[in-house]
Amino acid sequence: MAFGQQSGPPATGKQLAEIDALLARAGFSSTREARHIYGLTQRQAGGRFTRQEADEFITRLLSGEGELDSDEAAAAVDAVVVAEQRAARRTAARQDELLAALPDDALADELVRRGWVCIPPG
Repeated sequence: MAFGQQSGPPATGKQLAEIDALLARAGFSSTREARHIYGLTQRQAGGRFTRQEADEFITRLLSGEGELDSDEAAAAVDAVVVAEQRAARRTAARQDELLAALPDDALADELVRRGWVCIPPG
């Protein structure tokens, strides 16, 4: 068997629909989103399961494994917001550095090209 290939018949459409419904109930929009919480392989995260894997995963989902409670979900959202804010600040700082490094004449020429009126300080 080749690396990463299924070792049995593929899961039925009914099994896949049940997995999607149970993941939605647990607060996930897809198997890809739930990959790390449940320890799924890349193949499984893409929605490709064998029948046996699907049965085992459905059992895990029905037992409530991996569900996020409201505190964990809020903490996850807060962490994402903080990371996005940091990235935005880094981007703004890089842009400020690039603008500060531009020669005044080049900056004025670009602003005039964009329709601005530039008057040198007197």
